Amino acid sequence: MKIPRLSIITLGVADLQKATAFYSQVLGTPPNTSYGGVTFIQLPGVWISLYPLAELAKDIGPDVSAQRSGFSGVTLAHNARSAEDVRAVLAQAAAAGAKILKPAQDTFWGGYSGYFADLDGHVWEIAWGPGFSFSEHGDLQFSESANDA
Repeated sequence: MKIPRLSIITLGVADLQKATAFYSQVLGTPPNTSYGGVTFIQLPGVWISLYPLAELAKDIGPDVSAQRSGFSGVTLAHNARSAEDVRAVLAQAAAAGAKILKPAQDTFWGGYSGYFADLDGHVWEIAWGPGFSFSEHGDLQFSESANDA
């Protein structure tokens, strides 16, 4: 058996066009909208898909509600290459209409991070950490110094 891999994160959205424009602006990646009714955003290691929330709930089954209520206990994370990049991404998200939940600041674990909620309330952490680096393909990995600790 091959090792399982996270390949797509689907976000249920209230307005597909607005969510597509938001993520295009925040991530700076051209969205793929050629599959009518769903948007795909290709990122290193994992894609994000945007799908109408009511349709997503309907696809999952009759026991799933399309009603949102409060924090779900799930966050998405973007690891940046520097503290400056954390601030820049948060500013970009705010300019696109995100709500900044926690401004960028030093963390208890030695990094730097902040949080925002997208147009549909999906929570993102934007973080930089000294124990992480990136592969030549942009995939997150533990840095050499973190492995020696």
